[in-house]
Amino acid sequence: MLKRFRLHADAVLLFITDHAVPFTNNLGERAVRMPKVKQKISGCFRTVIGAENFCVIRSCLDTLRKQGHGMLEVLLAAFNGNPIQLAA
Repeated sequence: MLKRFRLHADAVLLFITDHAVPFTNNLGERAVRMPKVKQKISGCFRTVIGAENFCVIRSCLDTLRKQGHGMLEVLLAAFNGNPIQLAA
């Protein structure tokens, strides 16, 4: 690990000079956590299409949350046939 750290020190320490780069990868870990919890609770996804749909919905909700939208607002709009569009 030390060898790899030395080889990629600029990338590993980028958060020091670029404050837009987070110190940890917690956002990535949080994004993966919910599908993993769902898989553990129910044992598995029943179909590949069901797993893909779950991932698309979670991805959209997570992106909208990061853009500052409230989840209740987003879900109500979606169920009322007027979904909030993701910002480009």
